[in-house]
Amino acid sequence: MQTRTPIKVRGYHIDLYSHVNNARYLEFLEEGRWHFLEQQPEIDYLMTSDLGMAVVNININFRRGAFMGEELEVLTKLAKIGNKSALIQQQVVLKGTETIIVDADVTFVVTDQKNQKAVVLEGKLLELMRQWLISAE
Repeated sequence: MQTRTPIKVRGYHIDLYSHVNNARYLEFLEEGRWHFLEQQPEIDYLMTSDLGMAVVNININFRRGAFMGEELEVLTKLAKIGNKSALIQQQVVLKGTETIIVDADVTFVVTDQKNQKAVVLEGKLLELMRQWLISAE
């Protein structure tokens, strides 16, 4: 499933060049990922099993500035599952258009919260994440 998270550009998002500061896009993308996770089936499994999620890499491309008052949407989908990591693809677009403001590939791992180490994506966890992947197609 691809989710769409609305963001309205506010004054506190703007830098001295009158557009959204580049660091704010990381916050927009994080909001989109949280929204994505909240929409997934059985997400409570992660929350109750001493597992966490950690971003290990973000590749971001800035395509166009966003300005005060503009309405944006963060599009988020799970794109790939590996052995110990997975890839979420995201775009920030101008709402109601196909104008891309930012696109990003976000690699994350699932961690054992007690040991603070990445776990192998297998068993129930892999089954759960495959549901997220299938619903994105």
